[in-house]
Amino acid sequence: MTPPSHSTTADASLGHTPSDSSPGALKLARVYAQAIVEAADKKQCRREVLAELRAIVHDVLPKVPAARAVFASPRVTPDEKAAIIERICGGKVLPTTLHSLHVLARHGRLGVLTEVVAAAEQLANELEGHKAATFTTALPLDSEEQRRVVAEIEQALGVSLAPTFIVNPDILGGLVVRIADTVYDHSIATSLVRLGDRLKQRSIYEIQHRRDRLGTA
Repeated sequence: MTPPSHSTTADASLGHTPSDSSPGALKLARVYAQAIVEAADKKQCRREVLAELRAIVHDVLPKVPAARAVFASPRVTPDEKAAIIERICGGKVLPTTLHSLHVLARHGRLGVLTEVVAAAEQLANELEGHKAATFTTALPLDSEEQRRVVAEIEQALGVSLAPTFIVNPDILGGLVVRIADTVYDHSIATSLVRLGDRLKQRSIYEIQHRRDRLGTA
């Protein structure tokens, strides 16, 4: 089991604009994604490269608004964008990761970096035989709880999963799992019933705890 947890328009803000889900944009993203995966496979660093690209999209760029604006601007030359890439990532990521960013910059495609990374992760999961799965829980799970619930689902369904976890306090039953177009609730395995019950009990406890604190304030 391998965990996984994003238009092509010039004005798009890298990583923070609404995704362009048009067939053309998604096809373009997959072309670049396949090239990145193939390059990483040649160096035997597929997952490391994808992890670094994901971190750049979700962790690094949100902290550097100026870089996002520059990457998105058609008035900034590819050489200038390349210099910024070097300043942000040079010496901090694998050569294959850095080369992938430079290729996107050179072809004016940094605006679809989020879609490219998502497509690359999907392609990697397909190559590795993993099905993408979204686990929505009423409360956050620690790493051990996540590992246990993924293992239970894999055993119950006979599949290998690439999980993403989302917290939504409003869901009923404590746990909902989506795999492709199929949605499962916590009843698919006995242990998941117990997990759902634990999550509901934790929710009740936390609500009562907050009330008690307010009452004594």
